[in-house]
Amino acid sequence: MMNGGITAINDKVRGESAFVQSLVSEFEKVIVGQNYLIERLLVALLANGHILIEGVPGLAKTLSVRVLSSAIRTKFQRIQFTPDLLPADLLGTLVYNPKDGSFTTKKGPIFANIILADEINRAPAKVQSALLEAMQERQVTIGEHTFPLDEPFLVLATQNPIEQEGTYPLPEAQIDRFMLKINITYPSITEEHRIMKSMAVTNKKIDVNAVVGPEDIQRARSVVNDIYMDEKIEKYILDLVFATRDPGTYNLNDLTGLIQYGASTRATIYLNIASKAYAFIQGRGYVTPQDVKSIGPDILRHRVIVSYEAEAEEKTSDDIIKRIFEEIEVP
Repeated sequence: MMNGGITAINDKVRGESAFVQSLVSEFEKVIVGQNYLIERLLVALLANGHILIEGVPGLAKTLSVRVLSSAIRTKFQRIQFTPDLLPADLLGTLVYNPKDGSFTTKKGPIFANIILADEINRAPAKVQSALLEAMQERQVTIGEHTFPLDEPFLVLATQNPIEQEGTYPLPEAQIDRFMLKINITYPSITEEHRIMKSMAVTNKKIDVNAVVGPEDIQRARSVVNDIYMDEKIEKYILDLVFATRDPGTYNLNDLTGLIQYGASTRATIYLNIASKAYAFIQGRGYVTPQDVKSIGPDILRHRVIVSYEAEAEEKTSDDIIKRIFEEIEVP
């Protein structure tokens, strides 16, 4: 693409990404720190991808999702996942009418724009997998009828660390549906002090303003699609993904026995679109290798399945991904 084309996209991005700052300001009214989480929520929104947020309770995961839904004029639904939840509680069911022997469809809470699947790994696999069709096909089947879901449709799931009592690990097929998996850690002592000062008040209510509508999101998404990515960066993305499948080819022989399964093709697609969304948030009309490096671990983290050997050596998928990013040549 000629420089003139990139300049045009740059100008378009600057114009269309103005609402990003307004959204961030709404987050900052309520949430102290957590810039990493806020940025990733925006990437998921712009890249039309779902997000899995892992962290111990009390780190503002649910609060962040609530703020996002309040700042966008959309329908929000929080679903608390529990061990006794049934797929029908999520999707809806057919209700029998004894008068005329007919069935009517009662839609479930999944029919909203932003779904907060709170503590998703507290429910068994049959309930978790009920989300699969909605997340991938953006539709729900109840009985013989299939209903399309309204756009934007975003599942933001929180989960407690797997080691906690009473959790069911998500199946691989389910985890792969999430564009990003992010790990939230404790705030710094300075941030925690600010949280204490602002939040240690009874009945404190902060109003979050709706600063953006679904039509703005759809328009921004079409601009994200137009963001320029050089062929060298496309090759870089392919190298990163293929290095998780066949580390030996990339002289990463020390990783060969540590990876049970490498990243799927979804990782390649998501790395491309999420890097563009990340560039959009930075107000740029083109992708840099740093965009890929910034967002890459969140896309690969849950797609690289470590072997027993890696577990024995106490190596996590994050350690493996870090090593791949260090070794693969940056364009």
